[in-house]
Amino acid sequence: MPSEEGGATARVTTGGARLMWLDALRGVGAMAVFAEHLVPWVIPSLRSYQFSLGIYGVLVFFLVSGYIIPTSLERHADPGAFWIGRLSRLYPLYLAVCALVLAVGPWVPPRPSVVADPSAVPAHATMLLDVLGVGGLADTMWTLSYEMVFYLLVTALYAAPGRAGGRFPAPAVPFAAAAVVAGLVLSGPPLSGTWLPWAAGAVFAAGLACLIAGRFQVVAAYALGLMALALLVLSSRVPWFGLAVVAVMFTGTALRRWEEGRGGLWPVALSAALVVLAPVNAPQAGWWWVQPGVWILTIALAAATFAGGMALRRRRLPRVLVWLGAISYSLYLVHHPLLKYFVEITGDLRRAPLPTQVLTAVLFTAAVLLAATVTYRLVELPGQALGRRLIARRRAARAVPSPVTAGTE
Repeated sequence: MPSEEGGATARVTTGGARLMWLDALRGVGAMAVFAEHLVPWVIPSLRSYQFSLGIYGVLVFFLVSGYIIPTSLERHADPGAFWIGRLSRLYPLYLAVCALVLAVGPWVPPRPSVVADPSAVPAHATMLLDVLGVGGLADTMWTLSYEMVFYLLVTALYAAPGRAGGRFPAPAVPFAAAAVVAGLVLSGPPLSGTWLPWAAGAVFAAGLACLIAGRFQVVAAYALGLMALALLVLSSRVPWFGLAVVAVMFTGTALRRWEEGRGGLWPVALSAALVVLAPVNAPQAGWWWVQPGVWILTIALAAATFAGGMALRRRRLPRVLVWLGAISYSLYLVHHPLLKYFVEITGDLRRAPLPTQVLTAVLFTAAVLLAATVTYRLVELPGQALGRRLIARRRAARAVPSPVTAGTE
C-alpha cells in the first residue's frame, strides 16, 4: 500500500526517525499479505484458519493510512498539492502492473472477476474498482479502492468550514455504526451497472482537475466526497465491509488526534467495538474470515500490532522492517501477478514434498522481494521525484506576486 510521498514516512513533516515505525508497520502488513497468497499455493499445510493473515495485513495498512494521510493534507495546506503528491505516488507503479497483466494476459489470463467490458477502463483509471463492483487486473487492487475513497472523504472534510486549528474531525464512529446497519439491511449493493464507472470517472476527472488547477476547490472537494460516500454505501461490492474499512482508517486518524492531545480514546474504542459487530448478521458472513471468532482475533491482532508500533515509535527499529516498508507498495502490487506466473512455470506444488515446497517458497520470496526493490527504484522513486518537482513549481508560482498585485502594494 502507498506510503506518504517522498519515500519513507519518516521524511514527512515531523521529521527524523520518529515516524519510521509506520514504515516498519507497512513492512509487516505487506509481508502478511504476501504470505497469505504464497502459503495456499505453495505450502497449504501451514495455512491457519484461526485468523486471516491477509486481512490482518490490510487492516494494519489501513490504520497507517488513517494515521498519516490527513496529516499529509494538513501539511500541504493545499488540496491540489496533496493530490499531485498522491497521483505521482500511486499511479506510475499501478499503471505498470496493469500493463504487465494485460501484456501477459494471452498466456496467463487475468482472474475471472475481471470483466472484458469498456467500463473497466474508467473503473481502473479512478482506482475505485471495488466500490464500483469491478474486478481489478491484480487481486490486491481492491484495497486501493478504499484508499481512494478515504482520500476523497478527507479532502471533503478538509474543505469544510470551521476546522479548529486547521484540523478536521475523524468520523470513525459514524462510519462504524453505518457498517453495522449496512450489515443488517443490505444483502448487496443497491446500485449497479456499467454506467457507474463512466459517471464516477467523469466526476473524478473533473473534480481533481479543479483541485489541481485551484478553481472551485471547495465545490470540487464536496462533489468528490459525496460521490465517494455514495459509491461506498450504494455500489461497493460489500457495503458493510467498505464502511467498516473506512471506519478503521478514521480510527487511525482518531489515534493521531489523541496523540496530538486533540481528542480522547473513546472514539477508537467505540468504533473498534462496532467494527467487530458489523458482520455478525451480514449476508456475507459465510466468508470464513468474518466468522465471529476469526474476525475478532484478526482485528485484535491488527490493533495490537499498531499499538506495539506506537509504543516503539521513539526506538530504533530493525532496518529490514523499514526497508520492507519502503518497498511495501511495490511488494503489495507486484507479488500476486508474479506468484501466478511462477506457479504457471513450476506447476501445482500443493502436493509436492514438504522440502520442495519450502525451497520453492524461499525462492519465490527472494524473487518477489528483488522485483519489488527494482520497481521501487525504477518506477516508484522517479514518480515521487516528479511529484515533488511539480509541487515545488506550484508553490514557487504561487509565491511570486503577479505584476498587477505587485503594482498595487
